[in-house]
Amino acid sequence: MGMEGPIARWYEKNMRRDIAEYCKLAERLKAGLPQGGDVLEVAPGPGFLAIELAKGGNFRVTGLDISRTFIELARQNASETGVRVDFRHGNASAMPFAENSFDLLVCRAAFKNFSEPVKALREMYRVLRSGGTALVADLRRDTPVSAVHNYVDGLDVGAINRWMIKATFRFMLLKRAYTKHEFGQMLAGIPFRKVEIHESPEGLGMEVWMTK
Repeated sequence: MGMEGPIARWYEKNMRRDIAEYCKLAERLKAGLPQGGDVLEVAPGPGFLAIELAKGGNFRVTGLDISRTFIELARQNASETGVRVDFRHGNASAMPFAENSFDLLVCRAAFKNFSEPVKALREMYRVLRSGGTALVADLRRDTPVSAVHNYVDGLDVGAINRWMIKATFRFMLLKRAYTKHEFGQMLAGIPFRKVEIHESPEGLGMEVWMTK
C-alpha cells in the first residue's frame, strides 16, 4: 500500500528540504547516461529526483508509483519546474512496460516498503536494456540509530517534525530495511551481469548497483 492523502503530503513537504541530495544523486546518474537515454524511477514519490534527472539533458524520464497522491504531487511539481516527466500509476512488481525499455533505472528510499521485493527486482531486470544499469539506494537495517539522529538533526525541519521523522526511522523504516547480505541473497537467482553493494555516501544506507 502506498502513502496517500495527508501522509503523502506531509512526506512531500519534508523531503522538499532535501533537494540538494536529489541534485547530487541526479548528477552522478546522468554522468554515465548517453544523451537520448530512457530513464525510469521506481517509486519516485513527489518526483524530486526524476525532475532533477530531466533537467539539462536530452533524456526521456518516466516515474512509476503505487500512490495516486504521489503521482498527482509529482506531476504538479514537474509542471511548476517546467520539465517533462511521464509519471504513471503502477506496481513495481508488475511494471506496465515492455522488456528492454530503459537504459537506467533508479529506486531511492522505497525498496524496503515493497511487498514483493524479489518480483520487483526481476521486473527491474526485465525492463532494463542489455548493458543498462539499475540502482537501488535505501536504508540498511544495521544502520546505527545515532547515524539516523545525526542525519535528521541536519535537516531544516522544526522540532515536532524532527521528532516524527526520527520515530518513523526507528520504529518503522529500520525494521523494514535489509542488510547487504540479505539483499545479495534476493539477487542470487536474477542474472544481472554485475552487482556491487556498498554503503551510501551519507552513511545511512546502501547502494546496490546492478548491470544487465
